[in-house]
Amino acid sequence: MDDAFKFIISNGGLTAESSNPYTAEDGKCKGKSKSAATIKNYEDVPANNEGALMAAVASQPVLVDVYGGDMTFQFYKGGVMTGTCGSDLDHGIATIGYGTTSDGTKYLLLKNSWGTTWGENGFLRMEKDISDKKGMCGLAMEHSCPTE
Repeated sequence: MDDAFKFIISNGGLTAESSNPYTAEDGKCKGKSKSAATIKNYEDVPANNEGALMAAVASQPVLVDVYGGDMTFQFYKGGVMTGTCGSDLDHGIATIGYGTTSDGTKYLLLKNSWGTTWGENGFLRMEKDISDKKGMCGLAMEHSCPTE
């Protein structure tokens, strides 16, 4: 994710998705257009600390690394994802919020880049506060966010 932030800074921002829609195909963007978002700096959130992640998410989206190779993750359709999966980090995803279900299950709300046909219209609710300090699928291991 740090490399992505470095790119955004050196590129002068990111183009709106409407200018370069996600097509799930390899290739090049259609060219540079007016930036829809810019950042000047970023920082890493303390690792293996869901409390620090929660504090950061309360202010803004936070990019996290997860193990996306798990079949439970890849074929997620809805509900709060619970259970276990690996922590061999291989997929970046944005943590955008958190909540608690009516049965008391605490979760983090994540926005994936795989389009609206995956998960809950492109979103995932992943259980939090599990006993593993790494978090489900390594969620608490590596995260960073823009600072300005």
